[in-house]
Amino acid sequence: MRPSSCHFARRCPCMPADAQPATVEIGLNAVIVAVVNRSPRILAVSETDGDVRDGLPFGPFDPARHRTFEESLRARVEKRTALKLGYIEQLYTFGDRGRQRLPGEEGKHMVSVGYLALTRTDAENNERLAEAGAHWRDWYRYLPWEDWRQGRPAILDQAILPALAQWKIAQADKEKSVSSAQRRARLRLAFGLDDFPWDEERVLERYELLYEAGLVREAVIDGHCRGPGGSAVGLAMRHDHRRIVATAIARLRGKIKYRPVVFELMPPEFTLTHLQATVEAISGQHLHKQNFRRLVEGAELVEATGGTLASTGGRPAALFRFRRQILDERPAPGLKVGGR
Repeated sequence: MRPSSCHFARRCPCMPADAQPATVEIGLNAVIVAVVNRSPRILAVSETDGDVRDGLPFGPFDPARHRTFEESLRARVEKRTALKLGYIEQLYTFGDRGRQRLPGEEGKHMVSVGYLALTRTDAENNERLAEAGAHWRDWYRYLPWEDWRQGRPAILDQAILPALAQWKIAQADKEKSVSSAQRRARLRLAFGLDDFPWDEERVLERYELLYEAGLVREAVIDGHCRGPGGSAVGLAMRHDHRRIVATAIARLRGKIKYRPVVFELMPPEFTLTHLQATVEAISGQHLHKQNFRRLVEGAELVEATGGTLASTGGRPAALFRFRRQILDERPAPGLKVGGR
């Protein structure tokens, strides 16, 4: 990954006069989300440098060609993959030292502006994606502990929580400045321990705890720890891309509660069952069918089209569409699912 056309050099005041200043290079990373067959997917790209880990789509920002970051991102994604992005928003600027170690580039520092983008898929786009070396991945392959649709994930009690408990004890002996109670509070909040409920929006906090504990492979690759404190969990990604993915999932899970962004992932017409499956895929939770329908009806987010969709083994299902007038009627139209 070399998102590098826009860069600048900076010399530290305490740097020796003959030392070379560090070069900071700026690029754009995109977490592009679609939902396919009840699976929340992100677009991943593969490189030809021998590193088999997935990465996020990227590209340099060229101010000579594009006025804004967003304009540059949209143009670059469409040119490479033929995908037309719908909703898009900036997440965060990722620039921690050591976030992207590249051989022979000790004097360079990569900074990425991360974006969340929503889109839909079709057969034609998928063919173009394959030609570009890109593919859709279920995001729960990277963060399997986040999928509660079938109940509490077994990986939590079998691997993650026991390893975190050992890490907490080990750290208490090493870092006297941070109390055991403080670490316990972080674990309780992030993973819903004791009397705290699981909060589906704390995706980034959970990933960062796993990184600190050396339970993700990236922590070892980055030199944060010598080896995992337990079995590495989830599919590793390049650089800090899994952290960017966690940031995007947390943002989207929060966003669907007060903005109708979920409809950017839906076809123009859909059944309420399809809509529920999409919300469940994003939130990582199972939702009661009747409660969900009452929630949708109460929010006045959809309207019936008058059409139906023939379904196997049952009567035809009514088709609905997003009721766009809601954007003018309420300041925060969304689906209040989850713990917050």
